[in-house]
Amino acid sequence: MLPQDIILKPVLTEKGYDGIADKRYTFKVLKSANKTQIKIAVEQMFGVQVESVNTVTCPGKLKRMGRNEGYTPTTKKAIVTLKDSSKPIEHFNQLS
Repeated sequence: MLPQDIILKPVLTEKGYDGIADKRYTFKVLKSANKTQIKIAVEQMFGVQVESVNTVTCPGKLKRMGRNEGYTPTTKKAIVTLKDSSKPIEHFNQLS
């Protein structure tokens, strides 16, 4: 599986921007990916050294349109912390 298949997109929120100074980045990832796969994918994509990976499964929310109701898709987020000796990810440095 390619790293681009595991890391779907970065999550850009206020809380996410606060973590950039501490080398902590948030990504939306594939639901079936585990922490080891996420770590390897981030290291390959950005050329950095990952210290830890924390994951959060966000359940879908109930949405209604008239009489019909359903749930939005369940997503998974990964909070990746880099080692102190690692360089930061350039894409996020341009944003802050």
